Amino acid sequence: MAAAVAWAAAVVLGAGPASAAVPATAVIATIPVGGGPYGVAADPATNTAYVTSYTDGTVSVINGATNTVTTTIPVGNAPTRVAADPATNTTYVINSGDDTVSVINGATNTVTATIPVGNGLAGVAVDPATHTAYVISGGDDTVSVINGATNTVTATIPVGTGPYGVAADPATDTVYVTNEGDSTVSVINGDTNTVTIPVGNAPYGVAADLATDTVYVTDVGDNTVWVINGATSTVTTAIAVGDAPVDVAADPATHTVYVANEADSTVSVINGATSTVTATIPVGDAPFGVAANLATSTAYVANQASGTVSVLGFRSGPGRTLTPPAR
Repeated sequence: MAAAVAWAAAVVLGAGPASAAVPATAVIATIPVGGGPYGVAADPATNTAYVTSYTDGTVSVINGATNTVTTTIPVGNAPTRVAADPATNTTYVINSGDDTVSVINGATNTVTATIPVGNGLAGVAVDPATHTAYVISGGDDTVSVINGATNTVTATIPVGTGPYGVAADPATDTVYVTNEGDSTVSVINGDTNTVTIPVGNAPYGVAADLATDTVYVTDVGDNTVWVINGATSTVTTAIAVGDAPVDVAADPATHTVYVANEADSTVSVINGATSTVTATIPVGDAPFGVAANLATSTAYVANQASGTVSVLGFRSGPGRTLTPPAR
C-alpha cells in the first residue's frame, strides 16, 4: 500500500508518470450493486471503490481491476456519503438514518467503529495528510471533525445554512463546505472557519484538485459548476453542465472534473485547464455520487434508480480500452 500511496503523491506533484494518465471518456463497465446506490469513494492505493446502498444499509466493495463486487459490508441505517483515506486503508460512511459514521477497515472489510455525530448527516470528506474526517451535520449547520487515529469527534465547527457537500484539500490543509441554504461556500483552514464565499444559487457538491488548488462546486439551481481559486478564495468562472448537477469529483492526475447530472442521467467531463466541457457521457438512471481514481484515471458513478455503478474510462476504439500501465 505504501508504494501505491507514494506513486499517487508523485503523480499529483508532477514527479510520477503523469503522461500515461488520460481522462475517462466513456462507460467501460456497468456493475450491479445494492439497492439505492448513493455515494461512492475510490481508494487509489488499493484500486478499490466503495458504494453505499441507501435502502440496504450496506457498502459494496468493488475491485477496480476486475470491476466486480468482492464483498458487501453491513453498516448503519440509510448510508449515503462515503470517503476513503488511502494512506490508512480506512473508509468512512455516514448513516443518515441514525446519525452515525461507520469506520471500515479496508484490509478486513469490517466495521471497526461506529461514531455518533451531529444531526442530519449530509456529507463526509477525508484529509489523508492528517487522517482527519470532516462530517456535515445539516440539521445543526456544523462540521464535525473526527480524529482518524482515535475515532473520536475532536471539534465542531459552525458553517453556513443548510450545509451539504464537503471536500478536503490535503495540500493546503483546507476544507470546503457548500451551504445550500444561503448560497455560500465556507472555507475552513485546519479547525477554523476563516472565510465565506458567495456562490451561485444552490451550491451542492464540491471537489478540490489538490494539484492546482482549484475548487469545483455544483449548483443545482442553475445547472452550472462554479470554479474557485483556492489561493484567493474567489470565484473565477462558471461552467454550464447538465440538468441538476449534484455530485462532482476531480482527478488531480489529469486535471479532469466529473459532474453527475441527476435529472438527465449524464456525466459532464470538464477539462480543468480550459474550464470547458469536453464530453457528456450517458450513464445509468439518476446518477448521484461520483468519485475519481487518480491511480487508474477512471471514475465511478452511482446510479440510484438503476441500482448500478457506471465505470468511466478511456476508450480509443470499438471494444478497446486503454488504461495507464501498471504502477
